[in-house]
Amino acid sequence: MTARMRLQPEAVGLGMTSQRVRDRLIERLRAGSPQTPGIADERVLNAIRTVPRHLFVDEALATRAYEDTALPIGHGQTISQPWVVAKMTEALFADGRQPAKVLEIGTGSGYQGAILAALGLEVYTVERIGELLRVARKRFRTLGLNVRSKHDDGRIGWPEAAPFDAIIVTAAAPTLVDALSAQLAPGGTLVAPVGASGAQSLLRLRKQADGAIEADTLAPVVFVPLLSGIVDR
Repeated sequence: MTARMRLQPEAVGLGMTSQRVRDRLIERLRAGSPQTPGIADERVLNAIRTVPRHLFVDEALATRAYEDTALPIGHGQTISQPWVVAKMTEALFADGRQPAKVLEIGTGSGYQGAILAALGLEVYTVERIGELLRVARKRFRTLGLNVRSKHDDGRIGWPEAAPFDAIIVTAAAPTLVDALSAQLAPGGTLVAPVGASGAQSLLRLRKQADGAIEADTLAPVVFVPLLSGIVDR
């Protein structure tokens, strides 16, 4: 299932933000490389194709929006590489799983949340930096995406809205955060970068009916750290 977005003229794009350039990105994601295995889920690829990534970066960086690279968004944060966004999203649907309700830790620019919402998921997202969240909310409204958001410490999660069928964490902790895995429903999937700086791995964790956690490693990655507390600026 996909959600219909409101696409204003600026979302359509021209030149380096045109549909032709976006389609080239999709071709690269589908084909993959020795470092980045191809993305096979066509639903995920279609969401990447549809959501205007250039609206989630500073205007000065818009011409680079469809490069397969992370870009700065201010406050020491980044918008993740499209392959990483696609891989994390695809992992939620692996083995025929169909999550409905997903928690995102680290709203950032709002791009990952928009991809999840474009796939028709019920999205809850938590961001600790107030200014990033305010801008992301404006982007969600502009695109007509119904994303629930909260200004809070992401390490706490969103316990009052738990349990979640899936959880995506967009910043790295040295170890799995127990408070987040506790909010995962039995049978649910949690995807998160785990490890110290310079030695992070993208993990997919599945919660069994008895509460046991099974984990597998998807890829080496580089993410900003998952920090505690909130920032009002």
